[in-house]
Amino acid sequence: MYSASRRLWVAGFIALVALGVGKVQAASSVLIWPIDPVLEADQQASALWLENRGTETANLQIRVFAWSQSGFDDQYQNQRDVIGSPPVAKIEPGQKQLIRLTRTREVPPGQELAYRIIIDEIPSATPVAPPADGKTAAAIRFQMRYSVPLFAYGPGLWSKDDSTRQRDPKGAGKPDLSWKKVTVAGRNYVEMRNQGAVHARLTDAAFKQGGQPRPLVDGLLGYVLPGATMRWPIPDAVAADQPLQVRINGATTVENIAPGR
Repeated sequence: MYSASRRLWVAGFIALVALGVGKVQAASSVLIWPIDPVLEADQQASALWLENRGTETANLQIRVFAWSQSGFDDQYQNQRDVIGSPPVAKIEPGQKQLIRLTRTREVPPGQELAYRIIIDEIPSATPVAPPADGKTAAAIRFQMRYSVPLFAYGPGLWSKDDSTRQRDPKGAGKPDLSWKKVTVAGRNYVEMRNQGAVHARLTDAAFKQGGQPRPLVDGLLGYVLPGATMRWPIPDAVAADQPLQVRINGATTVENIAPGR
């Protein structure tokens, strides 16, 4: 069972604009958990739960894409190796829907494959009621989208701690990270490379300057998949010879990563 801190709220909105005055009301509020599902080597399927905590029916489309990284960017491709079922969900207020994530092929031994579960909220076709004063109103509907990472493992490899499962410590996969400061078109970046067997989720990234940490971003910096290199912009004043402090895959402690070449 996942605690409330491991769940995620997703809210969609309808914006109502009348005579230059904007009004915003909630369309639906969807709770998603877990936010970090996995398919272990001995699992054929995993579960993702969607719960409608709003007051209107939530119409959702669920798709699973293969996820890779190249050119310092995320790439998504259509695939049939992992199927989300049902692909469309109609969830009434207060109700939950189980999405079953089923793999149709095995992952090679010692490998991690990455996917993204894309959940799109389909806006309701219900017309907006006209204002009481009879004046013209314009309605703008925003479609909400959320992307949940999914990782699948081959035999002999695991990454996510799970106290309910027996683990071979030799199969524990770790990222192998190195970074350097680069300048492209006059802008500075931290370029992070992962030569490990599993992904790295980077949060709370900071540099030390004058003995004090200087945060790069609040919360999530990004992911680096196995064998990939990613870039993020950094302030001009960041020194290239200082270690980068970062929390990796939700660890309780922050690691210091020395700059490489």
